[in-house]
Amino acid sequence: MDKKAVYVTKEGLEELRHELEELSKVKRHDVLERVSQARSMGDLAENSEYTAAKEELSLIDGRIEELTEIIKHANLIEENHARGRNATVALGSLITLSVNGKKELFTLVGEWEADPKEKKISHESPLGKALIGKAIGDKVEVEAPVGKVVYTVVGIN
Repeated sequence: MDKKAVYVTKEGLEELRHELEELSKVKRHDVLERVSQARSMGDLAENSEYTAAKEELSLIDGRIEELTEIIKHANLIEENHARGRNATVALGSLITLSVNGKKELFTLVGEWEADPKEKKISHESPLGKALIGKAIGDKVEVEAPVGKVVYTVVGIN
């Protein structure tokens, strides 16, 4: 994993820590138990349960390693307290955008927390990059699959 800065909110960091704890203390133990039981069944070369359990253990160990590195290099996103006319979009901002006459609310987060369904957009995404540093009233144009989309910043919290 590269040593690129990892930006997360306080809630996102807690979720990552919870996932790491769950994998380390519960799931890994359960899979190790499965490996042990499968090993006792005899010939490992033809034991599909043993092979499956070893593969799952490898995936869990990989995710544990990844989460450990992410948490180790995490930079906590501070809440953006600038409000009103002087506010500018930064990591952690809650942004109200107007697009095609409709208002949409987005939160600008680090890439590990991005979740389009929850309207959490990464600062690395085309829209996120375009919004950084913008103020209320600014327009940003983003290339989307449907063509260019123009967003207007109408609120920043």
